[in-house]
Amino acid sequence: MLIIPAIDIKDGKCVRLAQGQMDKETVYADDPVTMADKWVAAGARRLHLVDLDGAVHGKPANAEVINAIAKAHPDVPIQVGGGIRDEDTIQSYLDIGVSFVIIGTRAVTTPHFVSDVCLEFPGHIIVGLDAKNGKLATDGWSKLSHHDAGDMAHRFEDDGVAAIIFTDIGRDGMMNSVNVEATVALCQNITIPVIASGGITNLDDIHALCDAGEEGISGAITGRAIYEGTLDLAEAQKFADEACTYEDK
Repeated sequence: MLIIPAIDIKDGKCVRLAQGQMDKETVYADDPVTMADKWVAAGARRLHLVDLDGAVHGKPANAEVINAIAKAHPDVPIQVGGGIRDEDTIQSYLDIGVSFVIIGTRAVTTPHFVSDVCLEFPGHIIVGLDAKNGKLATDGWSKLSHHDAGDMAHRFEDDGVAAIIFTDIGRDGMMNSVNVEATVALCQNITIPVIASGGITNLDDIHALCDAGEEGISGAITGRAIYEGTLDLAEAQKFADEACTYEDK
């Protein structure tokens, strides 16, 4: 299981939000590239980048920063989300060396878009399902839909997505433990890998995810915990390497 550090970018800076609320931010670095350097030096095998401004406005707003990170770490797989709503944006990210693009809002509002881009960019598409009280959110988590995460995940199984990122919005950035139960429930109903996100606080959460690893949890995204020091990235990855039983489904 991969422990994947999150670098959330707002106004060109590395920040973390509480429950996705843009007015509840903590700035951790003025230069996200130096933060990427730090996590790669600590042993990160993948980076999770989110263009928060892009997620709200529906188009990339921090592409230059993401480009700089990709150029600085060409050997580290990078997954990028936020404001990816068309094929040109996907192509532009892949052209600069991004490994995976994350489709969030359009996956919910226009599911056939996922089918189309999986055909056009096979192996490079991840779907982000961000749930609040069981319902999926869109547009930088500012709007709630009537769609259920499990139902939508089923829809993407045959499209060829590389993975599903499942985020419990209510726990994201709140440091109150990852929602293992909901993540496992999603894993048990689909055959594609699931990456857990939201609420990871300390090594106990990594323990819990590893215990459920055979259900298909292939990774865990962590943000605030590694920034505030309640989780050591290198220690967490070492534990996951030794304890997790995930095998590619």
